[in-house]
Amino acid sequence: MTRIDILTVVPRLLDGPFADSIVQRGVEKGHVEIHVHNIRDWSTDKHKKVDDVPFGGSAGMVMTIQPIADAIAELKAQRDYAEIIYLTPDGERLSQPLVNQLSIAGNLILLAGHYKGVDQRVRDHFITREISIGDYVLSGGELAAAVLTDAIVRLIPGVIGDEMSALTDSFQDGLLAPPVYTRPAVYGDWEVPEVLRSGDHAKVRAWEEEQALERTQARRPDLLEE
Repeated sequence: MTRIDILTVVPRLLDGPFADSIVQRGVEKGHVEIHVHNIRDWSTDKHKKVDDVPFGGSAGMVMTIQPIADAIAELKAQRDYAEIIYLTPDGERLSQPLVNQLSIAGNLILLAGHYKGVDQRVRDHFITREISIGDYVLSGGELAAAVLTDAIVRLIPGVIGDEMSALTDSFQDGLLAPPVYTRPAVYGDWEVPEVLRSGDHAKVRAWEEEQALERTQARRPDLLEE
């Protein structure tokens, strides 16, 4: 069973994302464990501070090394982890191939950054991978950790009832997914394409591949270049 430990200074931000839907079902079925830890619990400061002013006089505050180092050390003493991941805007861009890889990697620690980020020594000596969910800055890494966790959990075998559904999502084959339709076949003047109602699976697959290619070319030509 995969275990994901998330280190954060605002654990309540993660209550909602994991309380419903697919992630919740994955936990309830016993396919994944998700544990959210308050970094302040490891702080040796009498006020449980986890941040301080940066050397050099720059603006903002920086997460200190001591509570993060102690939290990681305690978790690693209890079990093995495949990756210790720091969510940061300047990390590797999150992609479906990366999610696929992490979904079978094993236990993971996710560190959600806050303030101006973490002391660089944390990144140099504890972090094995740095991931960004996009070229923008959030108020903290918690939502990024939730995005990464959701993307990973839905791929763990047994979490989604129809596992083929996840394998036909956008980006799994380097293309965007084709259009999808459901009942009714006719709604006013709008009809579902005839090929999807033909019952000819070979023609349906060919149509889907053509539509996926056209949609990718129109919306994300960069994927075809890659």
